[in-house]
Amino acid sequence: MKSILIKDVQIVNRGKTTSGDLLIRNGRLERVGGVIDVKADVELVGAGLHALPGIIDDQVHFREPGLTHKADLYTEPRAAVAGGVTTFMEMPNTKPTATTQALLEEKYQTAAVKSLANYSFFMGGTNDNLDEVLRTNPRNVCGIKLFMGSSTGNMLVDNERTLDGVFSQCPMLIATHCEDETTVRSNEAIFREKYGDNLPIEFHPEIRSVEACLKSSTLAVELAKRHNTRLHILHISTKDELTLFRNDIPLEQKRITSEVCVHHLYFNSDDYRRLGAQIKCNPAVKGPEHQAALLPALLDDRLDIIATDHAPHTWDEKQGTYFNTPSGVPLVQHTLNIMLEFYHKGLISLERIVEKMSHAPAICFRIEDRGFLEEGQWADLSLVDLNREWSVAKDNLYYKCGWSPFEGHRFRGRVESTIVSGHLAWHNGQFFEEKKGERVLFRV
Repeated sequence: MKSILIKDVQIVNRGKTTSGDLLIRNGRLERVGGVIDVKADVELVGAGLHALPGIIDDQVHFREPGLTHKADLYTEPRAAVAGGVTTFMEMPNTKPTATTQALLEEKYQTAAVKSLANYSFFMGGTNDNLDEVLRTNPRNVCGIKLFMGSSTGNMLVDNERTLDGVFSQCPMLIATHCEDETTVRSNEAIFREKYGDNLPIEFHPEIRSVEACLKSSTLAVELAKRHNTRLHILHISTKDELTLFRNDIPLEQKRITSEVCVHHLYFNSDDYRRLGAQIKCNPAVKGPEHQAALLPALLDDRLDIIATDHAPHTWDEKQGTYFNTPSGVPLVQHTLNIMLEFYHKGLISLERIVEKMSHAPAICFRIEDRGFLEEGQWADLSLVDLNREWSVAKDNLYYKCGWSPFEGHRFRGRVESTIVSGHLAWHNGQFFEEKKGERVLFRV
């Protein structure tokens, strides 16, 4: 691999920003900070730029296999890399679902030849595959995913005996989608009777309600406490759920952790009038009072990780009526830009963004040698011009679906270069794809 020397850059790591150089050899950070006066195959000018640890997105849907008209393991990792995301963890609700060890391994083999970013894939749980779940290797698989509220394929896990079995026997981190299915279906029936198929999108947060989220999240926490399970609840969207999480102990000591997604931080239910089904997602974007509670909870460490839940659908699929329009938003290319908008408003520091998007996922998932700009770590990082302005447009979108709710929006801050496992994968608006990303390993 080519060695890379980055000169005179602002290095953001572990709550501090310092000036210095970075030297990358054999895929890893060999020297960090100070003046490094050596020859390298590639030298990058860091003046005016910030070096950020690569973002680790612990929740994406890249749609391969079976749904590749929406996205795939070539297109979406490229979009991720262009936005400073160097590692992703992808969900099992593809076609077929990744609910056997053989099907899970097929996804890894596909990513090895297609993905520009580093990768890991969740093993999916169902009501009847506990034996397969328990065969999962914690060394090279990020965790077990349970849909505790979903009608996706055969992946709804609502059998109390099954849930108790998984939580009591699984030694790995369990990541949960928490929306109570009975509550959601009851709400759907009420609104369908009143509006029929012409239900306005604005009622989505009434169907995918606060009560549905809280009931399911509460059950997950109760199971985790009963069995001392490592539980990670995905995409928290309500102020009511925040009382479930602790902020009085370090992340390393937490057995129950949480995630907030950028769209729940950025949008609220008032935005349905402007964007409609573009921001229809599960759990739903909810009222301003819920949005207003999420960023403070992130800053005081009740919420541990920022992610995207990147879930693309085609533009045509998003044009249907409420009940036949799929839920999901493409976000992975712009996740850093969204958080930089909060930074420029003075609402969060750059160091805290790095903590929540890079350090915390590495700590929570026990990722080996990633998530920090430190000697010996894999060289996963981005070089960012915090003040360069640019507008989102069709010609700079890399999602296969070809659209974004941010089209026409002007961001301040741009990723100039992204290095993935020591490989310069994105630089000056171009991809370099001669080397693919690496399979992520975990400490056990």
